[in-house]
Order: sequence, then structure tokens, then C-alpha cells
Amino acid sequence: MSQSSEASLVTPNPSYQGEVVAVRGSVVDVCFPNEVPPLRHLLKAGPDAQIEIEGVAYVSANVIRGIALTPTQGLARGTRVIDTRRPLQVPVGEHLLGRVFNVFGDPIDDQGPLDGIRRSLHARPVPLHQRTTSTDILVTGIKAIDLLAPLERGSKAGLFGGAGVGKTVLITEMIHNIVSRYDGVSIFCGIGERSREGEELYREMKAAGVLDNTVMVFGQMNEPPGSRFRVGHAALTMAEYFRDQAHRDVLLMIDNVFRFIQAGSEVSGLMGQLPSRVGYQPTLASELAELEERICSTPQGAITSVQAIYVPADDLTDPAAVHTFSHLSASIVLSRKRTSEGLYPAVDPLQSGSKILTPSVVGQRHYQVAQAVRKTLADYEDLKDIIAMLGLEELAQSERQIVYRARRLERFLTQPFFTTEQFSGLPGKMVNLDQTLVGCEAILNDEFSNLSEQALYMIGAVDEVQRRDGEGEGIGR
Repeated sequence: MSQSSEASLVTPNPSYQGEVVAVRGSVVDVCFPNEVPPLRHLLKAGPDAQIEIEGVAYVSANVIRGIALTPTQGLARGTRVIDTRRPLQVPVGEHLLGRVFNVFGDPIDDQGPLDGIRRSLHARPVPLHQRTTSTDILVTGIKAIDLLAPLERGSKAGLFGGAGVGKTVLITEMIHNIVSRYDGVSIFCGIGERSREGEELYREMKAAGVLDNTVMVFGQMNEPPGSRFRVGHAALTMAEYFRDQAHRDVLLMIDNVFRFIQAGSEVSGLMGQLPSRVGYQPTLASELAELEERICSTPQGAITSVQAIYVPADDLTDPAAVHTFSHLSASIVLSRKRTSEGLYPAVDPLQSGSKILTPSVVGQRHYQVAQAVRKTLADYEDLKDIIAMLGLEELAQSERQIVYRARRLERFLTQPFFTTEQFSGLPGKMVNLDQTLVGCEAILNDEFSNLSEQALYMIGAVDEVQRRDGEGEGIGR
């Protein structure tokens, strides 16, 4: 903030002063007798102007209702409120790299304060005629994703799953794999993040040597809903600077979009709005679109987003999941059943998919292999009931071959991660797309029918199969 604006807060113009008339949790009603501030202006209250409030609705001609972005302890009726005459702003620029911020753009990494230009959190999406439509594949090095749900540069991909199925682990691995060889800027946005997860991620990125090209923004779980609701917009504002002014590609990781929706639901409830389906806010669709539509590609650069989305009770028909699906070009669904079987990453091959998995984009070979893998696994799924009731011996020979292939494919699509080496004891592996296709083709052609299924479990490229089986490691689930 400039010195002049700081001075105006100390000795404010009486026209921009008001007083608190009601406080209900994080909802604060403020009366401005002279001039009511526009919506989304930042208001400051308290003896040291430490309590920050964002105006969200008008109650009457002189009263504006706001949501507190900080705790409201000590706020009472009659407390003086100052209109800062600007919306909430965050710093932008190259000097943000390697730093960790909160929703106000203040550093929280004990590395000292930051100066420089600031931008409003609220911006319009890029108009359609200014966007680019080229299609480039972003390789992650994770077999199941690159084969069945390839990611597109400048698009949005979602990781869907219930609690404990590996969303954060998968997004951390993607950060490790992509950022280490990615010629661009990475921004990690933690919405409703546990402080433990944020601290672990900070240390891991520092150890991997990628922190100097990364910006981290957190709205932690213990912060008020207004703060968690706006932290996604803060990260996007920083990303848009790197795309539009620095002309660099941006990889935006968001964990977790459901927490953004949940914060919006809390704000809606505090504002007294009637809930909609399953108790969600009536403005769910528009609030999510306001965030998602700002993620796009322009001739200057691209913002590619990978988003973790918690699925309540593993129900993909939940309104939060349904509304998010419509914004994504790739959906990676994590399965609790596969987690219980020890198949990591627990990507569900039948529910996951990508809009760019077409012959014209990924090529005929990739498309045909992906379709063959999916068909084999779908046929195996249909046969599971018969196997459970009558046993494998009752199947025809051709059906048994499908089962054998499917079980080998399931194990080949598992992979040891760099971020879980300390837990699994297995060194992490990155696998390029061609190696994944070669391995799947070999399994579909029954080239490994003489080897045990376990020889394909938790390996990287297919050339490790004979070596592992020859050594007799026999790694089981």
C-alpha cells in the first residue's frame, strides 16, 4: 500500500467513515451516513484497522453488509469503519517467486515484507475472441493419466475422489513431475488446506529445487470462510500477471475446489440466503464459473490448471462435483475400491476421461491402445459377478484370457511415486507416453502371459518386467 493511502487510513475523510450497527459471526453491517461504498470494496475496522471486511450486499440506503476476512473478536456496535476506496488487492510480479502468501498478499514464510504493484482480486475473464484454440498435450509421467485422461496445455483437469483416496498425493506427484521440467511458472493454491499439508509441500518443493519458480498461496482451514472463499481469486490474479504481462505459461494447482464451494456455502448461510439442493448455496453455479472462467489460454501465454475436488461420500452426483465437471477438459476419478486393493495411483480407468483423447489430437496409436485397455477392463468388470458366484474355472477360455489381460493391465498401470518413497520403500518412476503404450500393447498381445501378475506391479517402464521377474522379487500387494 502506498504512503498516501496509509495516511488516509490514519486521518480518513469523514465521507468515507461509517460505524458498525450489527455483528453476527463473520457478517458485519456498517452504516455510512454520507456515502455508501460500492460492493466489493475493502473496509477496515477496529482500533488499529486490523479487521478487514469485504462489502457484499446493501441492506438499506445507508447500510452495507460485509463478510469479515479476519476474525471479528473485539468488534462491537459503534466501532468506526473506514472505506479504503479500493477492492481487496494482492501483489503481482516476478518478485513473488519462491514466496508463500495469504489471501491479502502478505508473506507468511518469515522471509520479510514485499513491495511493488498490487492488483484487484476481481477481474473479468478473457473474452472468447482473445483466446487461443491450439491443442498441446501436457505429459505428467504418470502412466494411468497420460494413457486414459491426457491433460491439455491451457485447460482445466480435475482429480475427483472421496477422503483418503490419494488426491493430495497425486497432485503433489504431478507438481514434482511437471514443475521439475516445466519451462514456466507454477502457482499452488491451497483452499481450506491443513497447515500440516502446506508445510510438508513447502519443504518438499524446496528440497526438489523447484520453489524458486513457484508461488504458494494459502487460505488455511482455520481461517474465516470469507478468506477461504477469496484465496482462489488471489492465486488467479497472480497467475494472470505472469500470463498477460510476463508472457509465461502458468501451471496452477488448486487443492481443494470443494473447500472453495464449501466456503461459499458458509458465506451464503451467514448472509441468510435460502439453501438450494443438498444444502448448497443458490449461487453455486455462478460462483464456480466466476473462478473457473478466468483460467484460459491467450496468445501471450497459458494457464493450465490441475484441481483436486473432494467428492462427499464418494457420490459423483453431488452438486459440487456435477457443476465442476462441466468446466473441465479432463476428469481423473480416484476409486476407493482400487485403493483398498493396493492399486496406486487409484485412478478409475472406466470413469476417468479426457476430451482430447481423440485420434486427431493424440494420434491413432494412442487412441486405439486407450480404447483397447478400457474395453478389456470393462469386460473384466462385467465378468466379476460370474467369477464371484461360479469361479474362474467356469468361464470360457476367451473370457479367461480377458481376465488375465485385465489383471496384468491393472498392475502395470500402478506406479511408485517420488513423493511416497519414504512410505513405500520403492524409488519413484516417471514414464514417458511411448513406454506406457509399448507396455499396454505387449500385455494386450499376451506377451507376458508366462510371467506372474506381480512382475508388472509397481514398476515404471515395461523393460523392468523381465529384470524384476528374473530377480524373483515377487512384490505382492
